[in-house]
Amino acid sequence: VFSYNGVDNLKLMNGGRVKWEAEGRPMTTEAPSYAAGSFTAGERRPELRAFRDDVLRHLDAVAAGGGALVDVRSPAEFSGEVTHMPTYPQEGVLRGGHIPGAANIPWAKAANDDGTFKSADELAALYGGEGVTGDKDIVAYCRGPYCVLSVLAVEMLRAKGFKAVRIEEGIQDFRAMGFHIAVNEEV
Repeated sequence: VFSYNGVDNLKLMNGGRVKWEAEGRPMTTEAPSYAAGSFTAGERRPELRAFRDDVLRHLDAVAAGGGALVDVRSPAEFSGEVTHMPTYPQEGVLRGGHIPGAANIPWAKAANDDGTFKSADELAALYGGEGVTGDKDIVAYCRGPYCVLSVLAVEMLRAKGFKAVRIEEGIQDFRAMGFHIAVNEEV
């Protein structure tokens, strides 16, 4: 979201709150107080998003081997067995399954047990094992627009040197636009 809106100095907390707590770092329940400031977003970067027509063109590139589509949801969501993560039933989709041609590389596989990002070499092996390489135009998606998992995947891949990585509106929007959603073993 920030990159899309022109923020260049973006940093991701490698490991997040889980790692912070595991390292015994200070925590508080007090609400912070900051002086008022101002923020001006930069120029939008439409090349970081894949809209409907972009996805249609991208599916042709995927079929030809020049593009990759990555579904970062769990294998059970990808197959259509479930429609939401077990701990987030309110974030489900109306119908399970995935966009045909997508590779299922769950976000959890891109992170270490402590929540930190895997190295560039580990990510290249993980994604490369599914045919997703840094020389391809990559579109990642999750449940809906700006789902945090696909946003993290896109930002992490970009930080690790993958070049053309974009985020798609999400499986829910793809279905709402009338596209076919594959279930179970269907490719």
